[in-house]
Amino acid sequence: MIEQALEFFKVDTRAELIWVIVGFGAQMLFFGRWIVQWLASEKLKKSVVPELFWWFSIIGGLTLFAYAVHRKDPVFIMGQCFGVVVYARNLWLIYAEKRSAAANT
Repeated sequence: MIEQALEFFKVDTRAELIWVIVGFGAQMLFFGRWIVQWLASEKLKKSVVPELFWWFSIIGGLTLFAYAVHRKDPVFIMGQCFGVVVYARNLWLIYAEKRSAAANT
């Protein structure tokens, strides 16, 4: 079974196969964030971006960044690098707002 997977994904080692699996997992996280956003918006009947969207984004982005570094893909590395900064900033703003609200109560 491992040999078929190596051949199917055009990789030579089990380590490379693991990286392909990591890459697919990261892509699933990235896709999952859109499901989270869509369901939250449908529930409220307006466009919203829930906190969980940003967690999926940063975890998926960091994992895809690691995958891109492993594959030595400079275009992919650059794209993920900047996205992760935006996701982290959004989480920072969310938690800053929560801290401010807690301090005011």
